[in-house]
Amino acid sequence: METDENAVAHIQVKFFTKQQQYAIQDIPYSLPVNVGTTELNELLNGILKADFVETEWKKLNFDFLHNGEFLRTNLTEHIESKGLTTETVLEVEYVEQTPAPRPQDSLKHDDWVSAVKSTPDLILTGCYDNTIHLWTPKGSHLMTIPGHLGPVKAVDWISHDENGGQFVSASHDQTLMIWQWDRQKNSIECAHVCRGHTRSVECVKVDASHTRFASGCWDGMLKIWSTGEDEGGSGEPDDHEQSQKKLKTNQQKSVTRTPLLTLAGHKESLSSIVWTDTGEVCTGSWDHTIRTWDLESGANKLTLPGAKVLLNLSWSPSSHLLLSGSADRHVRLWDVRVPDGTAVKSTYTSHSGWVSCVSWSPNDTNLFISGSYDNLLKLWDVRSTSVPLFNMTGHENKILCCDWSVPDHMISGGADTTVKIFEAAGHSS
Repeated sequence: METDENAVAHIQVKFFTKQQQYAIQDIPYSLPVNVGTTELNELLNGILKADFVETEWKKLNFDFLHNGEFLRTNLTEHIESKGLTTETVLEVEYVEQTPAPRPQDSLKHDDWVSAVKSTPDLILTGCYDNTIHLWTPKGSHLMTIPGHLGPVKAVDWISHDENGGQFVSASHDQTLMIWQWDRQKNSIECAHVCRGHTRSVECVKVDASHTRFASGCWDGMLKIWSTGEDEGGSGEPDDHEQSQKKLKTNQQKSVTRTPLLTLAGHKESLSSIVWTDTGEVCTGSWDHTIRTWDLESGANKLTLPGAKVLLNLSWSPSSHLLLSGSADRHVRLWDVRVPDGTAVKSTYTSHSGWVSCVSWSPNDTNLFISGSYDNLLKLWDVRSTSVPLFNMTGHENKILCCDWSVPDHMISGGADTTVKIFEAAGHSS
């Protein structure tokens, strides 16, 4: 009996999903090993269509994973790369594909945009022309806020509600300012000027309780401050004449605030801070290290070495994992509970310039964005290390900051003096 030398080998594939609305029968399918994700999509849609009234089924696009890793090649290449054979029964998970982000708006500024932080109805930005700006997500400019004497390097919300909001800004002028915004009057007041840093303040982060914030400086110092009215302040008026002259929106003298705690350890500039617990912060630095700090004892609990300058960090409260953006053009995923070289769980390689910013999705533990000096904002799934889900274009110069605090909006700012807003279609796997 003759055999067909051109016959394609087959492999047994079992499909499963955590999205129960798309679950199918738990049986293996014999498939040619040369099929790729396009053919898998056609097969799955055909199976699902049979379970629906034809007029009710709308074709969907799915992504496929094996052992938690996205399939980006055909089955032949995949099983060869994993040392498997066609005798293997391949367990393949499928998830609805994340929809492409849609460009929504571009907010024009007068200088580099180095800081951005959003709420559901407000966007706060900081500029190299020493100003802070308030916007709506629809692109309406509410206010320009002077006050700082140097570029604004970081901003963060302390609180916000229907009456207004309180936020903090950090600047190259060595100060942080706590601001109170009145929504009804659209008026602003600088309540406190925070002094204690001796060089440019590069980063600021408010804790989950909204009672404290942490700041990092070019001299490597980490400082903890109170957001309250009765802590951490000298209570003396700020007589800094230049500041008062610049602060046209504030008719009263601001109260100077001093730090609750100062922690030393980094050998170069702090670039980013995240709160990993109520009494613990994690910092990234130009000295190539990530450090965790116990605020009660003032101790540096853990130091993790990086490959290059660390530029930005983002913490996931749900997965307890840390993202870092680095000058070596990579994004890394860390488990800071592991005190050795295995702390790096994954490395994401696609950018061609410094990765200046990273931000987790607020409602999907698998998704995050990264911005780079290559002018691109990228949307990633943690399960795909070499290929991002999407490249978001539009910036004409390097990206300096990004934010994904609100599920619907991915936001980036850069040296092209614009803030770009991308609409993220609702999806959670």
